[in-house]
Amino acid sequence: MNVVILAAGQGKRMHSNLPKVLHPLAGKPLVQHVIDTARCLSPERLIVVYGHGGQIVRSTLVSDDISWAEQAQQLGTGHAVAQALSQLSAAAQTLILYGDVPLISMATLQALAQAAKDAMAILTVNLDQPSGYGRIVRDAAGAICRIVEEKDATPGEKGISEVNTGIMVVPTASLAKWLGMLGNDNAQGEYYLTDIVAMAVNEGMVVHSAQPQAEWEVLGVNSKLQLAELERQHQHNLAKQLLLAGVRLADPARIDIRGELHHGRDVFIDVGCVFEGRVELGDAVEVGPYCFLKNVSIAAGTRVSAFCHFEGAKIGPDGILGPYARLRPGTELGPEVHVGNFVEIKNSKVAAQSKANHLAYIGDAEVGRRVNIGAGTITCNYDGVNKWKTVIEDDAFIGSDTQLVAPVTVGRGATLGAGTTLTKDAPPDTLTVSRAKQLTLSGWQRPKKNK
Repeated sequence: MNVVILAAGQGKRMHSNLPKVLHPLAGKPLVQHVIDTARCLSPERLIVVYGHGGQIVRSTLVSDDISWAEQAQQLGTGHAVAQALSQLSAAAQTLILYGDVPLISMATLQALAQAAKDAMAILTVNLDQPSGYGRIVRDAAGAICRIVEEKDATPGEKGISEVNTGIMVVPTASLAKWLGMLGNDNAQGEYYLTDIVAMAVNEGMVVHSAQPQAEWEVLGVNSKLQLAELERQHQHNLAKQLLLAGVRLADPARIDIRGELHHGRDVFIDVGCVFEGRVELGDAVEVGPYCFLKNVSIAAGTRVSAFCHFEGAKIGPDGILGPYARLRPGTELGPEVHVGNFVEIKNSKVAAQSKANHLAYIGDAEVGRRVNIGAGTITCNYDGVNKWKTVIEDDAFIGSDTQLVAPVTVGRGATLGAGTTLTKDAPPDTLTVSRAKQLTLSGWQRPKKNK
């Protein structure tokens, strides 16, 4: 099968400089959803017809399996498909899809291809409010004879509820011939792809039909309102899949998945959470409200409290994280690690049972087992030009308000007194303190505000 995806439109009603097909739904461009579904059919040729914002469309979707056809002037859907003709395999049928209809399913496309057999098939749907769509005109025997666009329809034809989705499978040799016969003598002055249906009927070809499993599969995006509505529909579908797979959601209407969410058993996700990239949640993981997780794996039994922000992190089992914790790329936490409120960790490894319970920054560090990091502790890893590493060995105790000026090592079992600024290695099993001498000045008075 050839697959042609029409993605040349400007999308004026989007009121945006971004080409319509590149607007995101669930974290990826509209047309990328269509491409991903088309790939599941293993097409012989996959061609995207681009036009408005052409270079940014191509650079965003660049891939070895995509061929490109430019529609420099947008003269209608028939004209758009004609731009791809030279790249089509004549021996295969051609499936025509749309870059702004992102939720079409593989099952529906397979059913359409099966209906086409060696002839032609179009995907239709019955709508309670068919306004704006081309109507499917059938003869007395119920066979499809033509499609009429709404602007060209008679009052009687406008009463037809079965409409054209634009998605169709056509024998490629016939498609090439019919596209050459199209005219633009219609209300919009465009070359309608739908006119080939009447041509097929006139040649005695039976035009079959199939219908999608759900109406939302064939809904297109022409405005930000429609984009938002499809986003919620898609998120509802994803939430339903999670629930059926055993994930407990506090509210299925308040979750956003913008990538892949993999999970074990007995996972709980509270309201307002956003998942981007690839996220893995092990058995019995709990994610509190309003957390953001991107490209993160969390092992079994870990509890994440509210308002955490994790990206590019690998988290071990049975941890206690948050609230308000931030894990940045390169973070690896071992088993039973505690990371509390307003703690930020970047490009660091923290071994089992270590704790940083509040108000700390750990960057470019290697933290051993059973380490306690006090409030207000920071690793001074950046000298203005280069990043340097801090090593804290097993069983060390870092007092509150400590600055570790990297490169520096805290030995096994060492203790750093509160307020220490460590610029040299701290020996194992000793107390290291760096403070100014405490003084009390008698007779000193606080400054008073001038009148």
